[in-house]
Amino acid sequence: MLCLYLSKQSMASPAFSCFLLLLSIFALAESGSIGLNWGRVANDLPPPVKVVELLKSQGITRVKLYDAYDGALTALAGSGISVVVALPNEQLSSAASAQSFTDSWVQSSISKYYPSTKIVAIAVGNEVFADPNNTTNFLVPAMNNVYASLVKYNLSDISVSSPIALSSLQTSYPTSAGSFKPDLVGPAIKPMLDFLRKTGSYLMVNVYPFFAYTANSDQISLDYALFKQNPGVVDSGNGLKYSSLFDAQVDAVYAAMSALQYNDVKLVVTETGWPSKGDANEVGAGAENAAAYNGNLVKRVLTGNGTPLRPNNTVDVYLFALFNENQKPGPTSERNYGLFYPDEQKVYSIPLTVEQLASGAINASEAQVQTASPAPTGQTWCVANGRAGAAKLQAALDYACGEGGADCRPIQPGSACYDPDTLEAHASYAFNSYYQKQDRGMGTCYFGGAANVVTQPPKYGECEFPTGY
Repeated sequence: MLCLYLSKQSMASPAFSCFLLLLSIFALAESGSIGLNWGRVANDLPPPVKVVELLKSQGITRVKLYDAYDGALTALAGSGISVVVALPNEQLSSAASAQSFTDSWVQSSISKYYPSTKIVAIAVGNEVFADPNNTTNFLVPAMNNVYASLVKYNLSDISVSSPIALSSLQTSYPTSAGSFKPDLVGPAIKPMLDFLRKTGSYLMVNVYPFFAYTANSDQISLDYALFKQNPGVVDSGNGLKYSSLFDAQVDAVYAAMSALQYNDVKLVVTETGWPSKGDANEVGAGAENAAAYNGNLVKRVLTGNGTPLRPNNTVDVYLFALFNENQKPGPTSERNYGLFYPDEQKVYSIPLTVEQLASGAINASEAQVQTASPAPTGQTWCVANGRAGAAKLQAALDYACGEGGADCRPIQPGSACYDPDTLEAHASYAFNSYYQKQDRGMGTCYFGGAANVVTQPPKYGECEFPTGY
């Protein structure tokens, strides 16, 4: 078998070699992407050239800037890293009033660096609807002028959008009832969505489960907010089950767009993160929770799963942020969202790429999340993740029963565990067999995101799952 061959050619264990092979197979399928927000509200950050070296060393291929900083755009030239450049809120009124302004801005901020610097999108403003300077009316005219300038200079392949905050929603719970604030719909939301549809772009959305959790910690489970194992939340409107607050928030935006008949417009999460420090009233802030949130989010995104409402739409995410920024105003959390300290040391260690997931480049907190908490007896089982989709479950089942060496005889027709005859039940039995045969080693219940560890004995009909071989 190929897995056996790979293990003989390397120092890795057979189980780990098989795991690498399987993860590489899933990596070939379409999946979401991970990028980082490069903020600079600090006086102690490394020079841009060093930052780009850091990004490349971590396998990061996407970055988002908050302006058109020459140092960053110059350092990123030739790196192959895809870049989102922002036109700041304070320039919206000028951009909206005259295309001559956006012509000049595109020439000085985009054309000057393109294509050596791989600029893929422009973020016109940031959370404009929440801007206290009342810049909402300038947004769509500014977006139109920026796009017209891109067309003028043969740069229309660069997408134009604008990040919105979840505060632009009137309703977000239950998820299926998601709706935009009525006073924003006519003046801004619909014109913006029309623009995105016309230009083939996507909606940029900033999603922070931390804010929802810290404000409602008596009602929202921390495990639900951190992508840990939890009972889930069933949407009372459509019956869909959510196992993470992140997915529920993303789908609330999709539901709001659907209510306005914009089902064809996709979205990208341009900011999300969890602070490693916070004030006493910022419930949940801390390095362990930050590592769990971001680490589990990366794993969730790179498996290629969509959301319950949009299962076929992969999720692209930009984590906030690259560095802790010591000059950001506000509570302590605002200065502690970074994955790295300014000296380039990690605040905590999480995987950022498929390769890092495969090699086990995770910290102790993430390892605990990935393998779940042990049962009182120390026993755990591996079962199928029903949200992974039929294609991914079938591929993983075929692997487990084939090269993986799982004992799949009990799920053959007429055998003890054939009933119930469902893909999830059969996959769960096969995954658990493989998991138990590999002595429940870390990473052996993953299957590219198609499986989860549980601490209670699985129950599918009368079938009993083995606890060891």
